[in-house]
Amino acid sequence: MISHFFAYLSKLRWIRRWGLKRNAIAENVMEHSWEVATIAHALAVIHNRRCGGKVDPNAVAAAALFHDAAEVITGDLPSPVKYHNSAITEAYKALERAAEKDLLALLPDDLREDYRGLLLEDEVPPLHRTLIKAADTLAAYIKCEAELRAGNIEFRDAAEDIRHRLEQLAMPEVEHFLATFLPSYQLTLDQLLDRQQPLL
Repeated sequence: MISHFFAYLSKLRWIRRWGLKRNAIAENVMEHSWEVATIAHALAVIHNRRCGGKVDPNAVAAAALFHDAAEVITGDLPSPVKYHNSAITEAYKALERAAEKDLLALLPDDLREDYRGLLLEDEVPPLHRTLIKAADTLAAYIKCEAELRAGNIEFRDAAEDIRHRLEQLAMPEVEHFLATFLPSYQLTLDQLLDRQQPLL
């Protein structure tokens, strides 16, 4: 049996994010998913080491890699549209769930059970979902800050809104990430290579 599953996933590279904004730095769903997975893994590690938790960082990272996989069918709907009103939100959520099931159905029968907990959002453990959502929000904030450093004020309000959302999460894992890792994002490559360079 030939499966189209991974061929479909490979098309995520062509789906652009932030469709309603002028972007100085293009971002597609595939690269976004990798960034969210690495941040989610870090949040899970921080959860264990600094917050007394017990979660599998690798399982969190794997689920994060697939967190937007359904967008290969639905496309990336900008948040202002997705959350414009409850009817649109509910309809889009139903579309996402249907797309997740359609993707799962592309896999050979004997592999589907292994991917259910990755592709079907409702089957991802609640704590994993919380960490992935936080990582998704952090990735969005990092994107906004990069756009602002590039002189693109189109992202100013979004950066403020997302920073507020991060604070509202009240998650120590997020606070640790912001304090430990976020400052380096403002450095150039030359500054990163120069370990004596003070943070700006």
